[in-house]
Amino acid sequence: MAALPEEPAEVVVKPDPDGGILPQPPPTPPPAAPPTTAPAEGEAVGAPGSGGEAAPSKPAPPDPAASPGPTDRQTLLAVLQFLRRNNLHESEDILRREARLLGEEVAAVALSPAGPGAQGTPGGETDATGGEALLSRVAAASGAAGGGVAAGASATAAAPPGKVGGVPAEDQPDVSAVLSAYKQQGDPALYEEYYSGLKHFIECALDCHRAELSQLFYPLFVHMYLELVYNQHENEAKSFFEKFHGDQECYYQDDLRVLSGLTKKEHMKGNETMLDFRTSKFVLRISRDSYQLLKRHLQEKQNNQIWNIVQEHLYIDIFDGMPRSKQQIDAMVGSLAGEAKREANKAKVFFGLLKEPEIEVPLDDEDEEGENEEGKPKKKKPKRESMGSKSKKQDPNAPPQTRIPLPELKDSDKLDKIMNMKEATKRVRLGPECLPSICFYTFLNAYQGLTAVDITDDSSMIVGGFADSTVRVWSVTPKKLRSVKSATDLSLIDKESDDVLERIMDEKTASELKILYGHSGPVYGTSFSPDRNYLLSCSEDGTVRLWSLQTFTCLVGYKGHNYPVWDTQFSPYGYYFVSGGHDRVARLWATDHYQPLRIFAGHLADVTCTRFHPNSNYIATGSADRTVRLWDVLNGNCVRIFTGHKGPIHSLAFSPNGRFLATGATDGRVLLWDIGHGLMVGELKGHTDTVYALRFSRDGEILASGSMDNTVRLWDAVRVFEDLETDDFTTATGHINLPENSQDLLLGTYMTKSTPVIHLHFTRRNLLLASGAYSPQ
Repeated sequence: MAALPEEPAEVVVKPDPDGGILPQPPPTPPPAAPPTTAPAEGEAVGAPGSGGEAAPSKPAPPDPAASPGPTDRQTLLAVLQFLRRNNLHESEDILRREARLLGEEVAAVALSPAGPGAQGTPGGETDATGGEALLSRVAAASGAAGGGVAAGASATAAAPPGKVGGVPAEDQPDVSAVLSAYKQQGDPALYEEYYSGLKHFIECALDCHRAELSQLFYPLFVHMYLELVYNQHENEAKSFFEKFHGDQECYYQDDLRVLSGLTKKEHMKGNETMLDFRTSKFVLRISRDSYQLLKRHLQEKQNNQIWNIVQEHLYIDIFDGMPRSKQQIDAMVGSLAGEAKREANKAKVFFGLLKEPEIEVPLDDEDEEGENEEGKPKKKKPKRESMGSKSKKQDPNAPPQTRIPLPELKDSDKLDKIMNMKEATKRVRLGPECLPSICFYTFLNAYQGLTAVDITDDSSMIVGGFADSTVRVWSVTPKKLRSVKSATDLSLIDKESDDVLERIMDEKTASELKILYGHSGPVYGTSFSPDRNYLLSCSEDGTVRLWSLQTFTCLVGYKGHNYPVWDTQFSPYGYYFVSGGHDRVARLWATDHYQPLRIFAGHLADVTCTRFHPNSNYIATGSADRTVRLWDVLNGNCVRIFTGHKGPIHSLAFSPNGRFLATGATDGRVLLWDIGHGLMVGELKGHTDTVYALRFSRDGEILASGSMDNTVRLWDAVRVFEDLETDDFTTATGHINLPENSQDLLLGTYMTKSTPVIHLHFTRRNLLLASGAYSPQ
């Protein structure tokens, strides 16, 4: 369901057919249609945006020529009087403008005091009574029918200030506007009672509903606590927190630690986590049966306080079918904003590989299948015919060749591809019976603090980024690193000679190590270009730098991020690169542009890692908000949101065929995703600390993972992805059934002495290279 524009909705106040006091969504056009009592498949309870009542479809705007009917007019007058009595002048003005009523008309309606019930406490039953009495008097004074109108009044009175009957006070709320929605809430003494009542109801529900409804505990707990703090009921807030924080799932403990520090109204204004939670709707996926059960309970108890939060701050994604089990729910939840909405993963994704250009090669016109970069797809060792036919056939899931502009192959690129194919003929075919050898590059005495590593595709150079702001490049072959000669010396060279590329290099500069100075803070990400002519580095200083590996000097400093940049990576085709940082966005750049080409915004916390899809049309980003997003390079849209990790994500790897994505996080789990269907298809458990490195072998048979627990683990990727169940039902409802077979899929565990693994790389012959800095105990 597309996000609904924030447009003023009609104020619709009608009795609930079930006899309850819940606010009803505005009807879909035509206006005469009755309001729905439960959302249809895929509908939201609570419109996206800054909050509000449910809006299954775009509400019909009020007709300027039409005036409200007599009953609706009296209802509006009653609501306006209620707002005036509670000094909610801004909301009153907005509602009056929308309803086109003059101030004199409102003042002209004689109302006696509404009594103690209408004191801006929409949650209590007293308020409902006060609201009914208020409206009854208006209805009696105007001769209108009282029953239906009275039932609607308490519903409208229950809408929080700044949001009357779905009318937004501001389209883009600033901090004070975001927080102000916590004003004028229920009786603080009753919060514990409300929460306990709901908790008792859920715990006594049938097993099939209990797991689904238990998802409500965490978002309701946070919003009720923040309401108490904002309204300066500090003692009640402290008591509420202490009583119920132990009931929350263990993976929310870090968030609760932040929350426990918010004890005063002043603390809330600068807290990003709280503002994220407040402005983004927490998504819950619940079956229709469970939702109806919850709705009926809240109606019977007249529990407006909790219903307000459900309507205002939660997005309930309702599906038809069997409720999900606790295990199925636990696999998918844990992110900062709940699960992903199902429609977020329905866009078409071209996950196939681009057709490789024809290159005249000595080996019977063999083409490699894949691109010249890490994690790239390669042709299988096998028969020449299959290699030739593969290159000629277009992958049906591939994007059009010209979907995004890609750089043309230079002669040097073609030579490199030919070398690549020759290497591939000597590649070891990996599998459970044939595991790769592992070569570990240990950085010893790295007192500067190693923070990033990358290895060139041909495995000839390794780079380290350090906390002392330096970038250090080593040659890992006998061939030393040399700079190009000065301009004067170059002019003396015979440009027609066969060995001109050797002659332009200055032998006096040859060394195994080159140190690049320029950053003014720790270097958190490094990436070699596919042609090995350039190197990217990103830093805490907010810049991304492009270095020449011909001259070992900085060519460009890209300034777009205002805060630390955590990761950067070149496209498999070169030219484009991506960066992600503390400012919560990823940026797409081209090496010849000072400004970013695309800004990918949507994450609720730092973008911690970035990775290009093998076809370069998509970018995956992992974040501290515990979600992974897939972005379309062409238009900047987010086409997939993957939730399931219980901690910040630190590593990403695409399978060589482009169909699957592996993700690793601080929770020690490696999750596997089917990109085409947008589903989790595997969970690999075994690491006991953050997974910082993931890499598929060149043919995709083995997945290697490296962790802060000082181990490299190898997993059987072929077995994980065979016989996947991605039927229509699974895709529609998200009922995933993950087999508990991590031990069967684990092919080997390799311990280092005391070195956390921060980078992995498969050579063209499928030797596994790993690296990290020795950390003495």
